[in-house]
Amino acid sequence: MAQAVRFYETGGPEVLKYEAVDLPPPSAGEVRIRHRAVGLNFIDTYHRSGLYPVPLPSGIGLEAAGVVEAVGDGVADLQPGDRVAYGTGPLGACATEANRPADTLVRIPEGVGDDVAAAIMLKGMTAGYLLTMTRPVVAGETILIHAAAGGTGLLMVQWAKHLGARVIGVVGNEDKAALARAHGCDETVLRGQQDLVARVRELTDGAGVPVVYDSVGRSTFEASLDCLAPRGMLVSFGNASGPAPAVEPGLLAAKGSLYLTRPTLVHYTRTREELEALAGGVLDLVAGGVLKVRVEQRFPLEAVADAHRALEAGRTLGATVLTP
Repeated sequence: MAQAVRFYETGGPEVLKYEAVDLPPPSAGEVRIRHRAVGLNFIDTYHRSGLYPVPLPSGIGLEAAGVVEAVGDGVADLQPGDRVAYGTGPLGACATEANRPADTLVRIPEGVGDDVAAAIMLKGMTAGYLLTMTRPVVAGETILIHAAAGGTGLLMVQWAKHLGARVIGVVGNEDKAALARAHGCDETVLRGQQDLVARVRELTDGAGVPVVYDSVGRSTFEASLDCLAPRGMLVSFGNASGPAPAVEPGLLAAKGSLYLTRPTLVHYTRTREELEALAGGVLDLVAGGVLKVRVEQRFPLEAVADAHRALEAGRTLGATVLTP
């Protein structure tokens, strides 16, 4: 019988339950996958806490890799034995097996391992749309990336360097600074230990940066705005410290005719074509060695609550994978 992580009320990691579930045969258009690795993401904590409300009871997790075990009616392009991965909804990746809509899956290319595939889909597609679509990086410019030593942050650093940018990364401690620099970060700033705005102005000869990619939210929002050059853009795409505050439009004018956007992956993968293009681009960069994926932590799937605690406490580096 399949095992899955579910929660019946919102709250801390303790609400997560690892339990047996009755998994029916895949319906039309679905595929059954036996998971080999499950990715952990900050958005999982938002679903669990209720910050992003979902109908309860609910499964959890959006990112996994595994092998097709069975296909439902109407599925012609996948068959048992195919290695596949995904990084979008519906929820329920934290399970030993799951039935998934076939049109949410992509094949894993040769040379990309299961752990890497599980760690790259959601985080990699997020890095991809932010850097190439939301606010495309321009070669030669200096950009600022928060949480630069995290799972998404490390991918963004490498991708931005591939695009020709100079990267300033914000990190939590010296170990994370070293990791970010090892992946291409040109400069690092220690969050809470250095004056971020002053350091960014120093590194840019007072000009500020044209774009800030901020996954932290509430605690960094104001400083991120103050790091921007006139007509710069703040891309606020996460809430690790809590939701970003409301902003009066006049504040953006006063700080330099700034732009503010709050994107999310779902709006960049609305069609199968968009999903294939974005996921395919990520997997090609991984297979080609441009993106090196660091899976620094592994937890058994049944220890998912411990993984959430480590992630929320800032005790993780790079990507974290759960093993069914």
